[in-house]
Amino acid sequence: MNTLPRTIHATGVLLGLAMLLHTDGALNAAELPGARPVINAAEYPSLQAAIDAVPAEGGIVQIPPGNFEISEPLKVTGEDIHLTGAGSATHIHNTNTDGQPAIAIVPEGDYDRNATGRNRTMRWRIQISDMRITGNEKSGDGIHALWVNEIFIHGVTVSENGGDGILLDHCYEDPRVCDSLITYNKKVGLNLLGCHDIVVSATHFEENNDALHCIDGFNLCMTGNNLDDHLQHGVVIENTYGSVVSGNMIEECNGAAVILDRDCYGDTISANVIAHNGQGVLLKDAHGCAVSANTFTILKERALYIGPDSGRITVTGNNFSNSYLGDGKARRAANDFAAGGLVLEGTRDVVVSGNVFSGLTEPAVQQIGEPSRRVVFANNVLTDVTSQHDKLEESVQGQNIAPETSDSK
Repeated sequence: MNTLPRTIHATGVLLGLAMLLHTDGALNAAELPGARPVINAAEYPSLQAAIDAVPAEGGIVQIPPGNFEISEPLKVTGEDIHLTGAGSATHIHNTNTDGQPAIAIVPEGDYDRNATGRNRTMRWRIQISDMRITGNEKSGDGIHALWVNEIFIHGVTVSENGGDGILLDHCYEDPRVCDSLITYNKKVGLNLLGCHDIVVSATHFEENNDALHCIDGFNLCMTGNNLDDHLQHGVVIENTYGSVVSGNMIEECNGAAVILDRDCYGDTISANVIAHNGQGVLLKDAHGCAVSANTFTILKERALYIGPDSGRITVTGNNFSNSYLGDGKARRAANDFAAGGLVLEGTRDVVVSGNVFSGLTEPAVQQIGEPSRRVVFANNVLTDVTSQHDKLEESVQGQNIAPETSDSK
């Protein structure tokens, strides 16, 4: 029978384990085969010096807590590099007044910005995480990345920059921006140019000029984000197909919540709350798209617009409403009571089915400009609204529940 006290026995076990771990360095993590050293930026004279110390094979740069002022961009030219901080306690402040970015992820040496295809110096797998990046009204972008595949930005606050918050320029393969805060930037919060298979998730956008642009891209998956108080538009998508904007809250944009323009096709706008913006969803040049299960509430004018360069659109399961609370009561005051509906201008081949239009200050369906044709308007509920859906030409008006106050005007 073991008569040693339990505390002494446990101490001996721990000492024995410690000796085993350090015997000939066999299990010493510092000597792990294939491991590269972690670069602690606190041990270098500047942040740029720490970044430059990353070997060609890649590595991680840990930036400690602190306020770090820079007047020139921090350049990242390699690949398989991770810059990480200590959350918002790691603050990189760009004092540059010549339009230069805070962090520039660009090819090394001279390069042709307009190079295409194989002439581009593509790099892979660069990650920026857990830091705060700010600028001033004369500085450039917060993060400017050119030709980086599989870039990953998360846990980053990007604020008060004179350019875009984050510009991903032809970061073609699988860019990801998640769990970040993008606010008060003079241009676009997140500007995606020529990107492919994009994920933007769980990120806050507030008081940028526009929240997000996706231009000349493919397969944007934008889900679970919060967009508020933008000086102009929320989401602007152009020449982009196969994309989904879903499960977002888009509120208080002075312009439109979502714009699809310039040869968009095969995109879906679904299950978003689109509230109290200047306008809602504008389909300026879009085909083969679906607008479904969105809540359009108190839009100052047209909640959903389908223009003459758009068609083959499905509009189903949406709610177009004012601030009605029941029992004859509404939340908003008389000077903030505007609530727009569906506006059709010279479009064709549209299905509008299974929607609720209630308490709107504009017609549920408003026909402007050239007549719209080949529209199915069926199985909708209209309450306390007027509507012009009977003015549609070459169209089908199925069974809708419409009150007596819904006569055309």
